[in-house]
Amino acid sequence: MKIGVTGHPGVGKTTLVERVIGAVPLKCGGMITKEIRKIGRRVGFSIHDLLTGKEGVLAHIHLEKGPKLGRYRVNLRDLEEIGAAAIERALVECELVVIDEVGPMELRSQRFIRAVERALESEKHLLVTVHRASNHHLAYRIRHETDRFFRLSVSKRDQITEEIIALLSANSSG
Repeated sequence: MKIGVTGHPGVGKTTLVERVIGAVPLKCGGMITKEIRKIGRRVGFSIHDLLTGKEGVLAHIHLEKGPKLGRYRVNLRDLEEIGAAAIERALVECELVVIDEVGPMELRSQRFIRAVERALESEKHLLVTVHRASNHHLAYRIRHETDRFFRLSVSKRDQITEEIIALLSANSSG
């Protein structure tokens, strides 16, 4: 079962992913991203390997190197050594591959793109969030090649979360 989710920033995509991971009877691996906030202001994004617990910086306003995207610079080293590596590891060791998110920052890495493509083509279950406005070929593939694709909204967030949990639980081997 391949499931894609999109929605406006702040609608709860990462929260949905965390709730699903906590509820499904599947060994989960992959990566999630979260905001880094200082004094109530977003200054960057962190990246987390779900299987190992390893964390790094995906992008930050104070980085001096890396591709620039708006106010941020992307940390390609952590994106590849933590994010892409987490997806690659999950493809080998887990039943559910989680990728949160496929967005403009993550798409700066060819290794990340290849890892997501392998996840789409694998037999593993997949839960992937994708930036709502991306025109990248990989975003297109996620929107059109997943078994189910959801557009998350505040009003439907809980309902969609429960539906995804039910879909993945029904398709688990256990």
